[in-house]
Amino acid sequence: MSERSHHRRPVTFKLDDPGVVVIDADDTSRPPRGTVQITPEADPALLPVRLEAPVVPAQRGFRWGAVFWTAIGGLILLGLGLGVTRLIEDLFARSESLGYLGLAFAFAATVALIVVVAREAFGLARLATIEKLHLRAAAVLVSDDRAQSRTIVQDLLKLEHQNPHLARARAALQGHTDDIIDGADMIRLAERELMAPLDQEARRLVSSAAQRVSIVTAVSPRALIDVLFVFVASLRLIRQLARLYGGRPGALGMIRLLRHVIAHLAITGGMAASDSLIQQMLGHGIAAKLSQRLGEGVLNGLLTARLGLAAIDVTRPLPFTALPRPALADLAKDLLRKRDADE
Repeated sequence: MSERSHHRRPVTFKLDDPGVVVIDADDTSRPPRGTVQITPEADPALLPVRLEAPVVPAQRGFRWGAVFWTAIGGLILLGLGLGVTRLIEDLFARSESLGYLGLAFAFAATVALIVVVAREAFGLARLATIEKLHLRAAAVLVSDDRAQSRTIVQDLLKLEHQNPHLARARAALQGHTDDIIDGADMIRLAERELMAPLDQEARRLVSSAAQRVSIVTAVSPRALIDVLFVFVASLRLIRQLARLYGGRPGALGMIRLLRHVIAHLAITGGMAASDSLIQQMLGHGIAAKLSQRLGEGVLNGLLTARLGLAAIDVTRPLPFTALPRPALADLAKDLLRKRDADE
């Protein structure tokens, strides 16, 4: 056994003492006898941050399916336009007043279509901005790029500038922007200042949706009503979370979000086969309640909560680093506490 294996008694010494030797943890050399060896420990703040896989799937190449459906949509629009043109011509042939009335309806429908398309395009562009912001922030947490972090913070402030509840948080973040040197610390500060109130509201929305689904499906007499209500409640929850974090999804945006949420659930283990869900079922005695009438409602509420947590990961513009990720255990406690109060 070497002398390194023996425990030393507590002693005092000065750092500028020539007998004090600072060595690395992986240094295998043996310093002279009688010297005090110091091995510096790693700073936890400088350790690499463990990041999860991106929640947004990688962009694919050229897709013939998109070309096919685009061409079909164009043919349908051309057919509708030709039909409307013939209808207006027939109206003019029958009566000039009917022709002008039909032309006015066609003009109003065209303007409304342009507005709807513009809103859908704006919603898709905003969702794409949030997705890119999430990926850029995750990259800065690894690279610690200060310039890129300042750009991300500015983009995040622009994204959340219309939220009146974040006025004080935006002012505090802008006041501390010049004081932060590291890029990763800048992202963590932005998350603590801007995402903390939004995460609290998101948890409330998910908990309320889970409780609503649990109650309705418990008293619903038919399974078809359960399925329809859960589907509508899930879409409503995803839309609310997207709007909360700065997104404005339309119909196409909701389809895109739903695809990403389902993909995220598949990556993280699915809804029914989730380990945390099984632990909640066993740990809180839900397995014993499944034989009762309210068991199905509790299970549906947990599945809705699991979907809401996945939607938070997809719609949130920053990854979870400085703040804790909402856990299904906390939502399950709220759900069971609410159920016990109703009973």
